[in-house]
Amino acid sequence: MRASAVVIRSYSTSFGAATRLLGRRHRAHVRNVYALVRVADELVDGVTEGAGLTPGEQADALQRLESEVGRAIGSGYSSDLIVHAFARTARAAGIDAALTAPFFASMRADLPAPTDTAELRGFDAEQHGAYVYGSAEVVGLMCLRIFTRHRSLDALEQHRLERGARSLGAAFQNVNFLRDLADDTDRLGRNYLGTQERLTDADRIDWVRRIEAELADARAVLPLLPKDARAAVRSALNLFAALSRRISRTTIDELYARRVRVPDWQKTAIIVRSIARTAGETR
Repeated sequence: MRASAVVIRSYSTSFGAATRLLGRRHRAHVRNVYALVRVADELVDGVTEGAGLTPGEQADALQRLESEVGRAIGSGYSSDLIVHAFARTARAAGIDAALTAPFFASMRADLPAPTDTAELRGFDAEQHGAYVYGSAEVVGLMCLRIFTRHRSLDALEQHRLERGARSLGAAFQNVNFLRDLADDTDRLGRNYLGTQERLTDADRIDWVRRIEAELADARAVLPLLPKDARAAVRSALNLFAALSRRISRTTIDELYARRVRVPDWQKTAIIVRSIARTAGETR
C-alpha cells in the first residue's frame, strides 16, 4: 500500500490532498484503486511507446496487466506491488470483473493501432459513452463499494448512490477532456469529445452544461455517503466545479493553447470550506 501512496504523490497533488481527508478505513483502499488506474493509463498514453515498445507489444503489456489483476483478485496475491495492493482492496470491497473488465476495455481503446496514421481519431457519442463508463464511471463505482462495504443499502439507496458515483466520474473525465484538448490533439491524436477535427465554442458550452448536470447529480447524493468519506468527495467535486467554471470563461482557442488550472490558494479554500460544511452536518 506504500507503493500506491508513492504513485499518488508522483502524479496528483490534488487527488493526494483529497484522499488525506478520507477516514482511515477508506484512505489506503482508494489510493490502491487510483494507483492501478494510473499505471494502466500511463501504459497506454505514451510511456511504453517512449520505451520503444511496438503497438502490439503495448497491447500485450496491457493484457498481462489485466490478467495479473484477475489472478490477484482470485488468489489475494501478486508479486507486482501495485496489483497486490489493488487486489487486497478489491477482495475487501467486492470489486470484481464486472468493474475491472470495462476499465481495461477503455484502456485498450487508447492503444495505438498497428496501422495508425497522423489523422485525428474522433469519438462519436456511443464511443464516448462506452469510454467514459470504463475509464471513469467504474472507478467511481469502485470507490463507492469501498465507502459502503460495511453498510446494508436498500435498492433505492443503491441506485441513487451508483448514479451519483457514475455521474461524478463522468464529470471528472469530461472536465479533463476539455482541460487536455491540446495534449490529446497534438500528442495523442485523439478527440474524445467529438468526431470533428476541432471543437467550437458552441461545443465547449454544451459540454460545460453537461458537466454541470453531472456534478448536480453527484452533489444530490453526498448526504448518503458515510461522513468519513464525504469531505473528500465534496472537496473533489467542488474542485472540478471550479475547473468547470473556469472552462466556461475560457475560449476554445485558449483551451487548445493551455491547460486550465485552479490556483493553489483557491484549492486550499475549497478544501477548507468542504471540511467545514461536512463537519456541520448532523450525520
